[in-house]
Amino acid sequence: MSGLFITLEGTEGGGKSTQIALLADRLRKLGHRPRLLREPGGTPIGEEIRHLLKHSESNRLMMPETELLLMNASRAQLVREVIQPALAAGEIVLSDRFHDSTTAYQGYGRQLDLALVRSVIGFAIGPLRPHLTLLLCVPTTVSEARRQARQASTAGPRDRFEEADRTFFERVERGFLHIAEAEPERVKLVDATRSIDAVHDDIWRHVAVQLNPLDEG
Repeated sequence: MSGLFITLEGTEGGGKSTQIALLADRLRKLGHRPRLLREPGGTPIGEEIRHLLKHSESNRLMMPETELLLMNASRAQLVREVIQPALAAGEIVLSDRFHDSTTAYQGYGRQLDLALVRSVIGFAIGPLRPHLTLLLCVPTTVSEARRQARQASTAGPRDRFEEADRTFFERVERGFLHIAEAEPERVKLVDATRSIDAVHDDIWRHVAVQLNPLDEG
């Protein structure tokens, strides 16, 4: 029996954390036991890499190439330690970000060579691909406003990615849209400027299609 691998993607401030929690709750009410993951992270090794990439004061001079390799080091561990065994056991795996974020952030955002980025991703994840990717879309201006509001309302650790300028996030946004255009069967666009409930309903509409064959199997 094979499981179901669903990823939530998008630029900062799209509400991925909120929506993945709502999706998991709805799946639990139907008797499923979804496994929630986040990237970078998801394993003890990955969480250490996450801190280095996002929060450490020692990361201020990190080069884009280093960022790309660290992201995929965390991902390689997550795929082999958690995702592949979970899918083999028939579980539903929900991940807050996966390989599309690297294409968008390190490829388009940091402007690394896309062929090189894809090669590194391929080495990290092998043949594994999500069955469904939900791309939560918000304009760059909305993303920026939400990031600023979040930073003003919390006293958490700094996030190096959120320190990037608007032009970076505009490139990231374009990158995600290019990915969606290239793989419309897998990547579904979700307008994340609407209410939380409206976004969740749209997400569920796409997920329900994937659940039917899983339930029948």
